[in-house]
Amino acid sequence: MRETQRKGDVAVSQAIATFTKAGYDVSVPLTESAAYDLIVERDGLIKRIQVKYSTSGEVDLRRIHSNSTGYVVKKPKKGAYDWIYVFKALSEKEYLIIDCPFGRRSITPGVQHSIKVVLKQLGGVA
Repeated sequence: MRETQRKGDVAVSQAIATFTKAGYDVSVPLTESAAYDLIVERDGLIKRIQVKYSTSGEVDLRRIHSNSTGYVVKKPKKGAYDWIYVFKALSEKEYLIIDCPFGRRSITPGVQHSIKVVLKQLGGVA
């Protein structure tokens, strides 16, 4: 398995565990064509989540995949997903950005995006 796919799998697994511990029901899309990686639901509120793995401060928001003609790079479109979950591997920190910054190439999560802080603000178990 390619290293990039493995990193994505690690981040998705961590996100599933974190959201489950926080009281969310978690669903995984059956296809890889969606702009999001997970769907979470709690108390009737449903959110589509793009999951990102990062080893640096900056998180690339583009979706990159390959097809028969080479690599395809797509910037996020407005409304493509609701939240961004970021797993920073080196520090094992988790972040949740509760908007979809469409049209941008990257974002740098700050302490205000700490998943414990954001989930607490949303009224969830942190």
